[in-house]
Amino acid sequence: MGPHTIVIIGHRQPDTDSICSVIGYAELRNHAEPGKYVAARCGEVNAETRFALETFNVEPPVYIASVEPSVSDIPLDTRSARQDVPTVDVAALMDTYDMRNIPITDEEETLVGLVSEYGLARAYVRKNPREQLSLVPMPLATLARILDARTVVSAHEVLGEGRVYTVIDALHVTLSRMTPDDIAIVGDNEPAQLALISAGVAALVIAEGAPVGERVIAAARARGASVLATTLDAFSVGKMISLSLPARMIMETDVPTVRLEDSLEYAKGVVSSSRFRTACVVGEDRRHIGLVSRTALMQDVQKSVILLDHNEYSQAVDGIEQADILEIIDHHRLGAISTLKPVKFLNDPLGSTSTIVANKFIEASIEPTPPTAGLLLAGILSDTMVMKLSTTTPVDIRAADYLAEIAGVDPAEFGPKLIQKGMDLDALPKDELLTRDMKRYNLFGRSIMVSQVMTSSFEFAESEAGEIRTELDRLRTTMGVDCFFALFTNVFGDASDLFAAGDESCIAKLGLRDQPVRLKGVMSRKKDFIPKFGQMFRQI
Repeated sequence: MGPHTIVIIGHRQPDTDSICSVIGYAELRNHAEPGKYVAARCGEVNAETRFALETFNVEPPVYIASVEPSVSDIPLDTRSARQDVPTVDVAALMDTYDMRNIPITDEEETLVGLVSEYGLARAYVRKNPREQLSLVPMPLATLARILDARTVVSAHEVLGEGRVYTVIDALHVTLSRMTPDDIAIVGDNEPAQLALISAGVAALVIAEGAPVGERVIAAARARGASVLATTLDAFSVGKMISLSLPARMIMETDVPTVRLEDSLEYAKGVVSSSRFRTACVVGEDRRHIGLVSRTALMQDVQKSVILLDHNEYSQAVDGIEQADILEIIDHHRLGAISTLKPVKFLNDPLGSTSTIVANKFIEASIEPTPPTAGLLLAGILSDTMVMKLSTTTPVDIRAADYLAEIAGVDPAEFGPKLIQKGMDLDALPKDELLTRDMKRYNLFGRSIMVSQVMTSSFEFAESEAGEIRTELDRLRTTMGVDCFFALFTNVFGDASDLFAAGDESCIAKLGLRDQPVRLKGVMSRKKDFIPKFGQMFRQI
């Protein structure tokens, strides 16, 4: 996702309505601004939702663990240099783009090191003045470019690894040391030039703009010696040859790295503790992506998000406090999310957020695609238990009929199949069963977790009561809440069996010592259970 993407995201424990409404709203918003809106989730897809997605052949929303600003949200400098590029070219690149550091990569764009201003200075200032100047293997054309030289004779396409001699005086001493791989720098001295060629030098660099005579050219061609002519003086030629070393020979390999998904806070720590005051951004197998600097990290960055099917911090994705909330669409009670600026907030007490999204399509005179219509229908049928819950309204029924016609689906046939997919209770461990659809509430100073499990009878809750209570006690301690409730709702029995874990006095005052407690007419967590028990908590 790019820095300008707007994330549409459901709540932390995504049910079918949450995921389907997110997908539907992303399609609607992308009609006006294609590609700008991304449907996202921050939890695992349950069996019921997976059945809906597979039925209509739709991929689940992308998974997002946090909307805390990350490295992917800031601009990166993507420039780099290959490890075989001469140092002088790397330095020129850094000078051109005012870069203090430049990443070095291999032929497959894998990060192998970093060349810094400090590293360049250290490599050449600390160079032993008595050390013999040498040349690494490189194309003759590259050396000619570095020396701004004219190629007079091209006897070799590539020069080998040899020493470099500057021939000023004592020609006989130099001749006694020369090998066929060596290079000689000479001025306007044709006898010396001819003697060096005759000695078998690999290349002759004629400096200071000195003329190159025909005898020298003929001798070089006969002996297979390359000849370059440059206006640089001998000292400058030596300096430029010294700078022709490939980047890999002066780069530093202990490079600090971060990844696109890392938070900006983490990246700031890495950069501030690095002597380079920067970090390289890498992907899989250390593939180079870019460079992040202190300047880029100073920007005020927020992810733009739209929240669907929830409006409480406890149900939201991690990092929501640092996000820029643009809009909230929900059908639950009002929670505690606050924003620094006014936002669009649509909270309609309907049976499903998918109903709200479907109505938005109708209001905009835009027809959802058949797969999206099918998913929105699934969201409505799931959250209303095929129109059986007390939260169901005529608006939900009309929206379902509208969507069913577009999707080509019979709600009376599809609905029970959808619900049944979420009721395979025996196949799930108790901890997964009790946490796959749970929501956290703060009621009158107490932290409350309410899980809801849909069933087709009361048999499971009665037969598994002991294990359910044990697991509830464990989950309450693990999650650090005051009370943990579990509703086992019989879709066809118009009632729920309630289990609870909490301190003894609280459980006693709520009248929940003997569990499960059958609650007639309690089918909806938000409309039936929370209002009733919220009032009871007020009295405790």
